[in-house]
Amino acid sequence: MATVSFEKLEIYQLSERLSDELWVLVLSWDSFAKDTLGKQLVRAVDSIGANIAEGSGRGSFQDNRRFVRIARGSLNETRHWLRRAFKRGLLTQSQVESLKPLLDELAPRLNAYLNSISRNITNEQITNNK
Repeated sequence: MATVSFEKLEIYQLSERLSDELWVLVLSWDSFAKDTLGKQLVRAVDSIGANIAEGSGRGSFQDNRRFVRIARGSLNETRHWLRRAFKRGLLTQSQVESLKPLLDELAPRLNAYLNSISRNITNEQITNNK
């Protein structure tokens, strides 16, 4: 399996940007909010990039695909915690609007990356059957 270093993947870089922006926001919350919702949110958003990285290093397209699916799940979990944070007054409308472009870009890019891995699996299977 030929791979690109995960640090060079645009989806990984995008996940880092989202993670870093959320980290700064959560740091400003009071201790109760940080300890409850904040930790969950940071874990979920950090998990996106961590799973992209882990999948790329697993050595097979099948494993990579599995971890990208987990990253996609972590993105949905992040959205959940962001909704909770907004409803509970921890995030302003302006903060949510500044995060929205990153969220809206990351989801389809994860799907595109997943599709490209799936094509590689198919190509690898065709090559091995020749």
